[in-house]
Formats: sequence, C-alpha cells, structure tokens
Amino acid sequence: MAEDHPEAQTQANQQGLQILVDERDLRTLYVNMVRIHTTHEEVVLDAIFSMPNPNPAAGTQQMLFKVTDRIIMSYPTAKRLATSLTQLIKRYEQQFGELPTQAGQRPPQAR
Repeated sequence: MAEDHPEAQTQANQQGLQILVDERDLRTLYVNMVRIHTTHEEVVLDAIFSMPNPNPAAGTQQMLFKVTDRIIMSYPTAKRLATSLTQLIKRYEQQFGELPTQAGQRPPQAR
C-alpha cells in the first residue's frame, strides 16, 4: 500500500525506514456496493456483490446482496482512504470525463 501513497514513502525515506509489502495472502475480490457502519472509534465497510437472485420465488424479482468481506479501520485511516480515492477519481475524470453515480448509468470508456 505504500506504493500508492507517495507522501508515506517520502516520510519513510526521510526517516530511513524501509517499507516491505507482504502480498502472499492477498485476495482479490470484486464489489459493486459497500455498506458503511460506524462506531465512536471505527468505520466498518462491508464489501457487497449485488446481483439478481438466480433462484427467486415464483413470480417475483429479487436482488441478492452477498456480503463477502468486512474492513474495519480507524477514522484517521478512513480519512486517508477518502483523500486517496478523491484524488484518484479526480484524475480519472480529468482524463475520461465525469463518472455517473446513479445505478444503471454507464461510465465513460477508458481509452
């Protein structure tokens, strides 16, 4: 994660600290929805994959929301994540156009 945060690398280099990233247990998952819970000290993100229910009750349409993982972080960590994501989205939109936030709208195509 240090590679994604140049300011963290700069601080680490100034202090003579070498950062090692262990990705041996890395899992990749796809989510198209996030549910957020909060406590006084923590932010909790539930990673969700939503899709039409493949086995709906007769005559009904249903959506299946599968919670796959949970991330628990402190508020300072959540703020750093929000800042990084804001910068990432801003750069993407400058290059490819504004991203829609409504369900069903298609984003601009990356070149």
